[in-house]
Amino acid sequence: MNSQADTFSHLSFIILSLAFIAVAPYYFSDYGMDIINQIAIFIILAVSYNLINGVTGQFSLEPNGFVAIGAYVAALILLSPEAKVDQFSLEDPSSFVLAIHSTSFIFALFMGGLCALILSFILSFAVFRVRGDYLAIVTLGFGIIIKLLAINFPSITNGSLGLNNLPRYTNLWWSGGVAIVVVLLILNLVYSKYGRAMKAVRDDEDATSAMGINTFWIKSLAFGTSAFCEGVGGALLACFYASVSPEQFDFLLTFQLLIIIVLGGLGSTSGAIIGAVLVIGGAEWLRFLDEPMNFFGYETEALPGLRMLVYSLILILIMLFARRGIMGDKELLELFKFKRKSK
Repeated sequence: MNSQADTFSHLSFIILSLAFIAVAPYYFSDYGMDIINQIAIFIILAVSYNLINGVTGQFSLEPNGFVAIGAYVAALILLSPEAKVDQFSLEDPSSFVLAIHSTSFIFALFMGGLCALILSFILSFAVFRVRGDYLAIVTLGFGIIIKLLAINFPSITNGSLGLNNLPRYTNLWWSGGVAIVVVLLILNLVYSKYGRAMKAVRDDEDATSAMGINTFWIKSLAFGTSAFCEGVGGALLACFYASVSPEQFDFLLTFQLLIIIVLGGLGSTSGAIIGAVLVIGGAEWLRFLDEPMNFFGYETEALPGLRMLVYSLILILIMLFARRGIMGDKELLELFKFKRKSK
């Protein structure tokens, strides 16, 4: 991509995003703002997951594990020692848990991402010894292990009871601002020489290795970047819900993110953003279908579950007519350039 076009598109994205964040509270209710906050957080998770799964082509099923690490690390940092003593009822909190505390939200976000990053590099030595379906199984097992550890170490995580009464720092400025930074980070990485190497690994790992590229380092870079952003997203999620529990981080979270990136288009950062808006926003905006409705004077009864039925049908139709997702592996700017050249 041309550097001038990159700069212009990035500046346009930043200005439009900040303008939306600034005016959104005047046009949306508190409920609407909560939905937009969730969308922003899932944009962070989706574009970072798309980096390892779509751009690098590694079928990884680990996001719920890294999101959980970021959430628990941030929660343990932000909770005061007194609050931990009050909440830990299964076992007394360990001395280490009582010792870590800070009121800095930025520090909690960074540490949540850093802990996920460190663990990702440790896992890389085992995870990337296998490929394809075996890689999916290994990373799926990692997510399950993290959830089980959260349940079975009550002196650190308070077990199945989780951690509550977290400071609700996450607002649209935080979630939206971090989403802007993460999207720009991922785009700059994708269009760098490392991003081209990641795409080469996706297309043919053996040929890439034969050309002298260290495929293990490239996959680890994608894995670590994805893990860091997912950890930060987990910390934002914890301070949005003001609570953390193991049930929040089961495989359904990973499955939801997988739907988002496949729907948007594997390998497309723009597609991951569009997919997050459609999947997270669509599921909430269709809630009126579960309630009683009036059709030309005829009052229907409430039909719980109709929302998810219609929502699933919409997803099926989109995938039937867009086999490679909404964006394929293209970005919005590339489509605009193509249209301009074709005229």
